[in-house]
Amino acid sequence: MASGSPFFDDLRNKSEVVDPPQTEEMMDVESVNDPTQTALKSNVTVSSSVHELLECPVCLNAMYPPIHQCLNGHTLCYGCKPRVHNRCPTCRHELGNIRCLALEKVAASLELPCKYQSYGCMGIYPYYSKDKHEKQCVYRPYNCPYAGSECTVIGDIPYLVGHLKDDHKVDMHNGSTFNHRYVKSNPHEVENATWMLTVFSCFGQYFCLHFEAFQLGMAPVYIAFLRFMGDDNEAKNYSYSLEVGGNGRKMIWQGVPRSIRDTHRKVRDSFDGLIIQRNMALFFSGGDRKELKLRVTGRIWKEQ
Repeated sequence: MASGSPFFDDLRNKSEVVDPPQTEEMMDVESVNDPTQTALKSNVTVSSSVHELLECPVCLNAMYPPIHQCLNGHTLCYGCKPRVHNRCPTCRHELGNIRCLALEKVAASLELPCKYQSYGCMGIYPYYSKDKHEKQCVYRPYNCPYAGSECTVIGDIPYLVGHLKDDHKVDMHNGSTFNHRYVKSNPHEVENATWMLTVFSCFGQYFCLHFEAFQLGMAPVYIAFLRFMGDDNEAKNYSYSLEVGGNGRKMIWQGVPRSIRDTHRKVRDSFDGLIIQRNMALFFSGGDRKELKLRVTGRIWKEQ
């Protein structure tokens, strides 16, 4: 690569750290020429500088091999190269097929903190392993489990519980048993919408009970299922049962709650819950079959 590359200019210009002026009192307390501190500050500054250089100017994501560059040294990730029609987004020169091998090698020497550090992850990972870790990091935030809207809020479990209560006005209950009644005046109109979400607190954990109507092919059906507010490996420690009935008949479902890492739609479309056909639901409701009146009972327990 040419010596005038912005990559090497940036490293030369930013590898030196200038300490702020110190008063005599500060010099008495701190070691002025501590080589360990000076090296640490230099490493942090250089790593930060190189990390900025590894950000693609188009998608703003971290770049991984092959990293492309134009004749002027401007870099670009391999995913965005086709999107810019082989033109450098910085200087508009033709990109060609030049790889920035120096930047790829520098990236291989980097170790960076997980981007979920603010959520509690204290790990430091090689640059090329960091992305894989972050996709599976146990500290990564959860998406809001509310299914009645396209909510984009993310956070840890305590934050989401408060968000569901305050912003979505979700009913909160303590205890591991429940008894809910679902009523709809015109059951022949079925929208793909959530009717109810209830959050239960038990065993020191939180669970989301979903109940909704949706179209399965030409037939409208109702489904109830439970999701665990935590990771899948913890969800497997619990089981739940749901029961619905009427007119001397009943249906029972038993299963394992799904983690909220799985979206509401993914759980629903896998039919992992208590599914009630409309005719059966109206039969359970009794009366003239013009109003849906379903009572769903259930309990949650911890496996030994």
